[in-house]
Amino acid sequence: MDSKLKVGIVGAGIQGISNALFLQKKGFKVTIFDKENPGSPTASYGNAGHFSPYASLSLNRTDVLLDVPAMLLSTTGPLALKWNYLPKMIPWFMKFILNTSKSKMMHTAKNMHQILDLALPAYDELFDEINIDGLVENKGILYIWNDKDLKSRELEINVRNELGVKQQLLNKKEIHDLEPNIKPIYHAGVYYPYARHARNPKKILLKLFDLFLKKGGEFKKLDVKNIEFKDQQPILKSETEKFLFDRVVIACGAFSKKLTDNLNEKIPLDTERGYHVHFKDCDHLLQRPIIFSNRGFGITPMEQGLRVVGTVEFGGLENPLSKSRVKNLINNAKYLLGELPDHEDEWLGFRPTLPDFLPVMGPSKNHKNVFYCFGHHHLGWTLGPISGKIVSGMIAKENTNLNLDPYSSTRFN
Repeated sequence: MDSKLKVGIVGAGIQGISNALFLQKKGFKVTIFDKENPGSPTASYGNAGHFSPYASLSLNRTDVLLDVPAMLLSTTGPLALKWNYLPKMIPWFMKFILNTSKSKMMHTAKNMHQILDLALPAYDELFDEINIDGLVENKGILYIWNDKDLKSRELEINVRNELGVKQQLLNKKEIHDLEPNIKPIYHAGVYYPYARHARNPKKILLKLFDLFLKKGGEFKKLDVKNIEFKDQQPILKSETEKFLFDRVVIACGAFSKKLTDNLNEKIPLDTERGYHVHFKDCDHLLQRPIIFSNRGFGITPMEQGLRVVGTVEFGGLENPLSKSRVKNLINNAKYLLGELPDHEDEWLGFRPTLPDFLPVMGPSKNHKNVFYCFGHHHLGWTLGPISGKIVSGMIAKENTNLNLDPYSSTRFN
């Protein structure tokens, strides 16, 4: 295959940039398009900063459905809904419900585990080429819970055991020894010592982007509105310009759907809206990210302070930020850590989510020169490099021993 082929990538987040870097390693000439500059306040900027290779169990679980009504009614709960968006969400929810059986849950968990297992080595391949001093911490990630919903905790532990995920169960004393500043609201926990966290996801993303430019990559700050074709070769179209490529990768997260719809492919991509706030100068309070399972939120110590993240809100891309969700994060942080200074940086971002909680990676159903790489829900940051490596391998027509069928967009047709 002629490796000087030209590839256009739509999306300058962790997925798009990772695809670009692995394509460059294979000798392709790559151009990235995005309507914003890399590192702008999108998901790759505002995420929890976790590298979580253990997180194979997603939200499509046998135990979650029963809890949904209670979660929606609770102000401290992890789930919220913009009611004006409900009619649009109903088809997605119906598909989601069909994916919560035990066999579907395990199908998702197995196929997430397959790629999560390779996630950190894929990052290390990219990190070998940049200076990440002070930007990545190897102190593990800690989950804690109280004595409610213990059946759900048991389910998580059992599924991860079944998949061979390494986990350390902790008692109260062990949690206190790891994180003495958390109030003793917990009953038990689990520790993933090999997980890592980013001290500043935006800085890491920009270093990877600079590497892409240094290797001859091009960036165009343009909003790609549509994809047309000339003898099967894809043309990326902005409002004013057209660009012809040999291959195209759609990797613009929650915004990918408008392009796949235009390609006549009905992929049920929707968005889980996630929030964060920072408490400045408080990052010394925690050594590592903490997730409080009962309320579905986490706190990560970062350069910007303590970043409190979480909640899942269904409400699409157009609705404004919900002050109640921000308040929920602030209250949860104080519940865990006591008095904190005033918060800063209220942020809302969009997690691209499919009803079976597996990403879409691979060729488009109708156009063999268009490839997809989106839909990584809560794991977009963790899975960027491994997804880029997998999709670039598909474009280069390399053999793989991975089973990639579960990630194909054709599963929805």
